[in-house]
Amino acid sequence: MPKVKLTKTELKAQKDALSRYRKFLPMLQLKKSQLQAELGGMRAKADALARREEELLEGARTWIGLLADGSVPLAVELERVRTHAGNIAGVEIPVFDGIDARRAEIDLWATPEWADDAADAAEALMSVRAEREVAAEQVRLVAEELRTTSQRVNLFEKVKIPECRENIRVINVALGDEQTSAVARGKIAKSHGKKKEAAE
Repeated sequence: MPKVKLTKTELKAQKDALSRYRKFLPMLQLKKSQLQAELGGMRAKADALARREEELLEGARTWIGLLADGSVPLAVELERVRTHAGNIAGVEIPVFDGIDARRAEIDLWATPEWADDAADAAEALMSVRAEREVAAEQVRLVAEELRTTSQRVNLFEKVKIPECRENIRVINVALGDEQTSAVARGKIAKSHGKKKEAAE
């Protein structure tokens, strides 16, 4: 801790700093609780998406073997994942809107009827996986902001506020001692003056 100046100006600066820290601490604590609540919801959503993906994969296991020989092409290609920017407690996050998938033209006479259902299932799986990736990015960004906010809350609560209080206490003691010393010097000077007058 740097040595604090024992002056009235420094006392005022320390009191102002303490006031600022006390003013901003509740806002940081509120942000921290909002982020914690949002993060819990985001993790629950990510878990639900993982379960949905597993259900889709389980449903596909019954017919996926039909694609193994390569005679029926599964012509679904992910072109892009559509997102827009959202904001949670000051954190900019991506929000999933959907996917754009392209299907190749298929010969309806040459392909079995289940090929269209397989393409639908593949597209649904792509969509769930893309949404999971966006959800994972949301969790990462919010968790990172929560970590930073928690560090700031701890800095204010455990370092800055106690440091300012201690500095104010030290300065008050020093100024009090200085004032007492000045009074004592004044009394000594006065008594010396009276002794001098009496001696003359």
